[in-house]
Amino acid sequence: MLPDSRRQLVVFLSEHKGVNALPAVISIFDTTAVERLRRSLRLDPERVRVLRNRLLKKFESDDDGLLGFPGRDQLQLHVLEQFRRVDSSIDGASKLLLKTATGMLIEAVILRIASGRTTLCVSSQVGCAASCEFCATGKMGIAQNLSSAEILDQVLQVGQLLAREERRLDNIVFMGMGEPFHNEDNLNDALTVLTSPQLFARSPKSILVSTVGVPDAMVRCAERFPSVNLALSLHSVKAETRLKLIPLTQRHSLGDLRHAIREINRVQQHELMIEYLMLAGQNDSIDDADDLIRWLDGVNVHVNLIPYNPIEDAPHLLGSDRDTIDRFAVQLKGSGLKTTIRYSLGNDIAAACGQLVQKENRKRNGVH
Repeated sequence: MLPDSRRQLVVFLSEHKGVNALPAVISIFDTTAVERLRRSLRLDPERVRVLRNRLLKKFESDDDGLLGFPGRDQLQLHVLEQFRRVDSSIDGASKLLLKTATGMLIEAVILRIASGRTTLCVSSQVGCAASCEFCATGKMGIAQNLSSAEILDQVLQVGQLLAREERRLDNIVFMGMGEPFHNEDNLNDALTVLTSPQLFARSPKSILVSTVGVPDAMVRCAERFPSVNLALSLHSVKAETRLKLIPLTQRHSLGDLRHAIREINRVQQHELMIEYLMLAGQNDSIDDADDLIRWLDGVNVHVNLIPYNPIEDAPHLLGSDRDTIDRFAVQLKGSGLKTTIRYSLGNDIAAACGQLVQKENRKRNGVH
């Protein structure tokens, strides 16, 4: 049986031709099928190299990228359809709603930073089973994993969009809908294609995978992709508080996570990112800061303090005010922890993961 990523992309010409027959539609990301197409057309490998450079590195338009390629009618570039785009009126954020072949909606967020750099936040699932209290996607539950092609098409489509703006895609972060390590196989396939010199040729250092904490998978990722950045959404080192915020804590304890960080530090030379959402009255006291300092003692990390984008489904959660965040940061820095306060973008376009999908689903179902 073909894996999920191929089932959604490949329709075989007919059963009687067997598994070695060329599929009627070939994904641009499927290196094996593209190579078989090249051989069947007796093309110089240079033709395929030029095709990939145009589409996956320069992010040329579909027509320009395919121009002059003999097998263009057999190639499928996109498995996602753009459903809706929303642009922020106050900063450089855009949110794309993309529809899968099964009609499900996912989100990809473009962050145009004031410094001139551009970051893409990609989704790895439709919904999420982690059910984090602060996350709109977590309130949706899990519907399905995205195939590697569906993950990669987010990068291709956004890369093409940015190329039209004469901007460059600098960073790719797996911080969108879903827990990446609950879709580990397709995540690994996507990372392989993104970092392959023959395909997207992205620097591993420009990619970050964010997780709420799946220890064994985190370590496996570090071992397989030692230069890819990892981020742990920690948010509290008090077991009771973290369990309320992240139910997955019941399965993967704080002790397990700390052991995983040590293992990752052993494999990777760079710091692991610690993401800490600043929630008023939940995890933002000086005592909370001191607990965090003790918990992180002896590990190589960089702490990101994140302002909270409120969601309708968690009205009891409020973001910490700026003075509180600043005091928290001063406490961490005073202990020697590398600490950055992140700025929140896209508040006016519901840029927090899953918010726009939820609103659109409610509209489509007549719920307001």
